[in-house]
Amino acid sequence: MVMARYLPPIMDDFEWKKQALLLFVCLDQSSPPLMDIHKAFHMKGGVGDNSYSKNSSLQKRVADKVKHVTTEAIQQVFITKKPKSLGIADLGCASGPNALSIIKQVVEAVESASRAIQQPPPEFRIYLNDLHTNDFNTIFQGLPDLYKELNRGTKQQPPLYIAACPGTFYGRLFPERSLHFVYSSNSLHWLSMVPRGIYDGEGRSMNGKSIYISERSPPAVRRAYLEQFQEDFSLFLKSRSRELIHGGRMVLVMLGRTASDHTHCANLFLWELLYQSLAHLVAQGEVEEEKLESYDVHFYAPSKEELEDEVRKEGSFRTEMVEVFEMERADMSGSYGTAVAKAVRCIQESMLAHHFGEGILDKLFHHYAALIDQESAKCDVRSTTAVLLLTKL
Repeated sequence: MVMARYLPPIMDDFEWKKQALLLFVCLDQSSPPLMDIHKAFHMKGGVGDNSYSKNSSLQKRVADKVKHVTTEAIQQVFITKKPKSLGIADLGCASGPNALSIIKQVVEAVESASRAIQQPPPEFRIYLNDLHTNDFNTIFQGLPDLYKELNRGTKQQPPLYIAACPGTFYGRLFPERSLHFVYSSNSLHWLSMVPRGIYDGEGRSMNGKSIYISERSPPAVRRAYLEQFQEDFSLFLKSRSRELIHGGRMVLVMLGRTASDHTHCANLFLWELLYQSLAHLVAQGEVEEEKLESYDVHFYAPSKEELEDEVRKEGSFRTEMVEVFEMERADMSGSYGTAVAKAVRCIQESMLAHHFGEGILDKLFHHYAALIDQESAKCDVRSTTAVLLLTKL
């Protein structure tokens, strides 16, 4: 089976060569058939009980935690550059109210800065980016209410021009020097693909008994995930460096880790329990063992040092700040495990359904919720988040 990756609309020579190489590798009959991430992966759309729109409060808590970084960064860009038209991109916007919340934050922050320096506020060009399969409609349906909030009771339409920009952010998305500010939250821990280096010469995963890096993973698997992250993040930085003006800024928020050792990462906890839940279905005859052993996730939680290294090597940005911190567990009125399971399901459902079929999902996440409650009662496991503030040189 031939599986080609999505080609972004605007590419330089480096990116064309990279994509051509990937296509050549996909044509290699000795390599394993890969799931087309750009077609299969998306947050659960709509506003139903299992939708991302209804189950993304944990992501909202992270965005709120670093709100001061976001607002101060865009205010600094506006005060320094004083543009009449301000270009802003939210990369990996997903679906639902979180994207609208970010728009409101940045618009109000710039309007506040414009009043402070007695400068007319700019018009806002806001681009919402995610893969083509993303449910952009749910975001757009909330725009009338957002406009009313920003109007503050006046009849004047805010100078907002909001558009969807579908495509992978591992490549060019916008014209050169068209952006002043780039924001991405809870997205860059998703790789462009499952690393090819985890497969042996016969196309079998060397990461048996795991779906991500674990204590059982051989060194080659850990190395393959790191190399895939390095390749992807370098391409992300290179692409954004062409699109941002000099002095433009980026705020990047993603899951990370505090330790150099992957097995001491709190985010590993949820992947391990998801594997155990799938293994439970294998034991019950609901899932074929071969299916489980061939499933791996396109995820990577980088350390502070790994992030800093890639920024330095790529060379287009100055690191203003990089922090890795743990989020306290959210207060839940009901089952903590159920809340977390629903949050994971709305993100992973498309991939799991593609690989295992939709029929297992309810049983899978019912068991997953029970495991989370059971294990979290023993210890306080917190997710780990990294935040970067970068300035284009």
